[in-house]
Amino acid sequence: MGPGPSNVPPRVLRAMSRPLVGHLDPEFVEVMNEIQELLRRVFQTGNSFTIPLSGTGTAGMEASVANFVEEGESVLIGVNGVFGQRIAEMVRRHGGICTVVSAPFGEPLSRKAMLEAAQKCQPSIIAVVHAETSTGVLQPLEPIREICDRFDSLLLVDAVTSLGGHPVKVDSWGIDICYSGTQKCLSCPPGLSPITLSPKAEAKLKTRTSPCRSWYLDLNLIRSYWGEDRVYHHTAPISMNYALCEALNIIVEEGLEERFNRHRQNHKALVAGIEGMGLQMQVDPDYRLWSLNTVRIPAGVDDGKVRSQLLSQFNLEIGGGLGDLKGKVWRVGLMGENSQAQNVLYFLFALENCLRRQGFHCSQGAGVEAATECYNAPGSLAASREFTA
Repeated sequence: MGPGPSNVPPRVLRAMSRPLVGHLDPEFVEVMNEIQELLRRVFQTGNSFTIPLSGTGTAGMEASVANFVEEGESVLIGVNGVFGQRIAEMVRRHGGICTVVSAPFGEPLSRKAMLEAAQKCQPSIIAVVHAETSTGVLQPLEPIREICDRFDSLLLVDAVTSLGGHPVKVDSWGIDICYSGTQKCLSCPPGLSPITLSPKAEAKLKTRTSPCRSWYLDLNLIRSYWGEDRVYHHTAPISMNYALCEALNIIVEEGLEERFNRHRQNHKALVAGIEGMGLQMQVDPDYRLWSLNTVRIPAGVDDGKVRSQLLSQFNLEIGGGLGDLKGKVWRVGLMGENSQAQNVLYFLFALENCLRRQGFHCSQGAGVEAATECYNAPGSLAASREFTA
C-alpha cells in the first residue's frame, strides 16, 4: 500500500506466463492492436498515437521531453513535488529554456502564477504533473489548458499515478502529450509507459528541426513499429505487453466510472479513519488524490519504526515522504487492485497498533470505526452490504 508498485491481479500474473512469441509474430501484432484500442478507452481519447513505451513511467517522461523539447525551446513547468522537479531537470538536459513556477509541496499550482510566467516566457510547451506521487496532490488541468490556449502551447501531463484511478480525459481536457506507468492504478508490473499524443503534438513531432537526442525513445522511429508498417525498432517486452493487455481488459470490464467511484470511496473511508484516530492529512480536501494519500506524521512518532513494524509484523508496506516532505508524511497507496475496503480497514488497524506502541494516544478502534461508518453511510458503494468493525 505504498506509492507503487501496486499488487497485481492473478489474471495478470497468469497472462505473463503465456509462451513467448516473436515481437513481429502475427499473434503478437494482434495483442499490440488490442492494447492500443484499450489504452484509448482508458485515456478517454481517439488519438491514433497511443502506445505503451518499453520502459517505466520515467521513460514516458523522458520520451515526452526528448521528442518535444529542442535546443532553445521555451518550456514552462509547474513544480509542486519531486516529479515536477524531474521534468524540469530533463528539460534542461535536453537544451530547453526552463521556466519553473513553484508551489509548496502539498499544494496545487497557482493559475495566476502560471499565467504571469507564461506571459513572460511565451512557452511552446507547458508541463504539469496531474497526480504528484510525492505529495498526494491532484492538479486541476482545465486552468492550465486555458493558459495553453492563450499562448498556443502544447500541454504535457504526467498521469503516472492517476491513469486508471482518476479520470484522465485526454480529449475533452485538451491534453497534447500524456504519459503514465503500468505499476500504479493499472495494477500491472512496472516496465511499460503508456503514452498518447494529440494530432497537434504529432504534427510537431514530424516537423522537428533536429533529430531526437534519444534514439531508443525517438517516437518517430517507434511510430513505425506500432503503426501499420511494423518496422523493427527494438525487441518489445512480450510478457509485459501480455500483462498490460490483461490489466486493461480488467479495467474495461469493471467500467471506468465504477473504478473511479471505487477509488473515491476507499479514499474517503481512509481519510475518515485517519482523522478518527486524531491524525491529519497533508493535502486540502479539494486537491487530494484518491490513489495516493499523504498522512502527516504526528510529533514524537518515529517514521522509520512505524513503517518497519508495518512491514515486519503486518506484511504491509507504505511509503515515506520525498523531497521537502521527507520524514513529515506517510504515503499510503490505494491504487487499482489495492483500492479495497478490506485493505483500508486492515491498514487502519495496523497503524493504530504501531502508533500506540510509540505512546501516541488514540481511542482503541477509532480509525476502523470511523472508516466503517463511512462505508455504511447512505449512498456509499458499500451501503448495500454492512461493514462491521
